[in-house]
Amino acid sequence: MTARFDQGPWAAAGVQTVQPGVHRVPLPLPNDGLHAVNVYLLENLAEDNGIVMIDGGWAIPEARKALEEALAAIGRDLGDISHILVTHIHRDHYTNAVELRRLLGSRVYLGAGERPGLEMLDRLRSDEPAGSLETLRRGGAAELAEQIRAMDHGGYDPSVWEAPDQWLGAETLRFGDHELRVVPTPGHTKGHVVFLDEQRGLLFAGDHVLPHITPSIGFELTEADGRPLADYLDSLRLMTRYADTRLLPAHGPVTDSAHTRVAELLTHHDDRLAKSLTALGEDTLDAHAVARKLGWTRREVPFGDLNAFNQMLAVNETAAHLDVLVLRGRATVAFTGGVNQYTRVS
Repeated sequence: MTARFDQGPWAAAGVQTVQPGVHRVPLPLPNDGLHAVNVYLLENLAEDNGIVMIDGGWAIPEARKALEEALAAIGRDLGDISHILVTHIHRDHYTNAVELRRLLGSRVYLGAGERPGLEMLDRLRSDEPAGSLETLRRGGAAELAEQIRAMDHGGYDPSVWEAPDQWLGAETLRFGDHELRVVPTPGHTKGHVVFLDEQRGLLFAGDHVLPHITPSIGFELTEADGRPLADYLDSLRLMTRYADTRLLPAHGPVTDSAHTRVAELLTHHDDRLAKSLTALGEDTLDAHAVARKLGWTRREVPFGDLNAFNQMLAVNETAAHLDVLVLRGRATVAFTGGVNQYTRVS
């Protein structure tokens, strides 16, 4: 579950040069427990000696200012950004990329799996997380869903939700003599992708692999369907098929081994699956009821002490774990009265 964690130097304004030509820049987020999102500036890849930027940040003036100051610190300016590769559709990653394209003419790339969500945004004219709200209702938390729906989600601004220039699948992007492998990693969102720089041993992981927290699962703008946690676990295991790399996440510091963190995340989810099964016990329960029995964050905070947004994440994560237990034959599910009811298999 995405939750606030202790802020270290990683979130402070400035530039960290990861290695020559690769720079990490934390951009501020408004009213967000994470405080910052890392974008990465890759120099001298594009044919025009421009910058390839990975993730765009949130389209707020403070982010633009921080980006301009970071570019100046490395002797560059906004006009040098020629390509923006976005890991997923969430606004702290995507909206500033669209703003920068409008300002600079940069080319924007996004995973093809995000297309339904972007098209739904255009139909609904609202940026509330429609898919996550539907998962809440199916999880027995209709009242919470209405509470979340009534919140201020920032207002729908169609100008920052335009389509990318290029939809990405499993492919290799070439910038001059350099290559970045695009690896689809559904789970956090359906269309999440990571960018693997095999030549330099770097994984630009977006929200797929985070060093301090476990990303929320299936936090979607589009319809809720599929098994997001099963997809996420498969996507984590996929990372181990490639050579180990340094981990360059969207939130948190750069760390030395992506494989080490992937192993920790897999262990975490094994533990949550076991605890979810224990909480289910011998009863037939919905995801909301099971979530209320579990502790949350590393501090095991009671469900009732979470704010409404994090309660939503908690219920939806619980539903995702229960669905994996069903897939593994450890539980059954029946859709009754618009709610999924789970029963442990003896």
